[in-house]
Amino acid sequence: MAERFSFELKATDGRARTGVISTPRGEVRTPAFMPVGTAATVKAMMPESLRATGADILLGNTYHLMLRPTAERIDALGGLHGFMNWDRPILTDSGGFQVMSLAGLRRLNEKGVEFKSHIDGSKHFLSPERSMEIQRLLGSDIVMCFDECPALPADRARIEESMELSMRWAARSRDAFGDRPGRALFGIQQGGLEEDLRGRSAEALQSIGFEGYAVGGLAVGEGQEAMFGCLDYAPEQLPRDKPRYLMGVGKPDDIVGAVKRGIDMMDCVLPSRSGRTGQAFTRRGVVNIKNARHANDPRPLDEDCTCPACTGYSRAYLHHVYRAGEMISGMLLTWHNLHYFQEIMAGMRGAIAAGTFEAWEADFHAGRAAGDIEPV
Repeated sequence: MAERFSFELKATDGRARTGVISTPRGEVRTPAFMPVGTAATVKAMMPESLRATGADILLGNTYHLMLRPTAERIDALGGLHGFMNWDRPILTDSGGFQVMSLAGLRRLNEKGVEFKSHIDGSKHFLSPERSMEIQRLLGSDIVMCFDECPALPADRARIEESMELSMRWAARSRDAFGDRPGRALFGIQQGGLEEDLRGRSAEALQSIGFEGYAVGGLAVGEGQEAMFGCLDYAPEQLPRDKPRYLMGVGKPDDIVGAVKRGIDMMDCVLPSRSGRTGQAFTRRGVVNIKNARHANDPRPLDEDCTCPACTGYSRAYLHHVYRAGEMISGMLLTWHNLHYFQEIMAGMRGAIAAGTFEAWEADFHAGRAAGDIEPV
């Protein structure tokens, strides 16, 4: 195990990259997809099941954990890793995105954000310093700066004001984080869809200095075309020798497009949330297991998939347990989705290392175009 946090870029193919993040808790192969464990659990999954899908790292949520059960309680019980029985790396977001989403329940100023809990209406205050304290109490391996993330579309003046505030908060986050060997603090680039604002943000973050950098403020309503347009330049504004993390993305074709444009890390609730609502992602598109067409179908979700849902159960069974409201439905479909997302990441890592990413990407899109895509 590494004693310190480091990133080694192993190979590139075009702008796509593969490498290894080393931490005292283990290595993270990039490009990496991080399953989201909002409340110290990835819903419907056991930790050993997550590891079996190929996940090297999980994401925890500062906002939700500070409210329930509280960071102080988790710290007293030995930290988030022991609390949720996951001994590998954990990245925690700063809570900024969730707090900014509380329209009508928050008040923003230079110091931070005062907000009311969505659970019980209790008042709380989150600042760069408090966010760093919470993430320290949780024991996070990768800590995210506290930032503001306005929803898109927004006018340029609003985006510029928000970006500049986030950069001031980034400097305060760096100071509050301190010197913590083996742990990493990531800065978050902001600037909406404005290339010059993104460039100014990247320069400000690099002048502060971070162990990794995130492209923030995307997947907030702008659509895939606009997101890809931003990713055509935003990752290249960040250091080549540090990990690049795209926050909150996404669907399989979003992930492939992001890696093609130089992204190393991603997270999204989509595979687990979709699994609980009867949607399965496959090589040939999305299967909505709730649809009646599956009631008598003896085939697996995906003949080429090795997950437990595909090797042990038919579409007819999965349709039945979903319609019956049985817990095993969400468990099996979530396992399948996370397995498939990790297969995508492994496929891209191998293709980038071999210099065949373009061909891999063409096969990926061809399989989906062949079609098993259904209406929701």
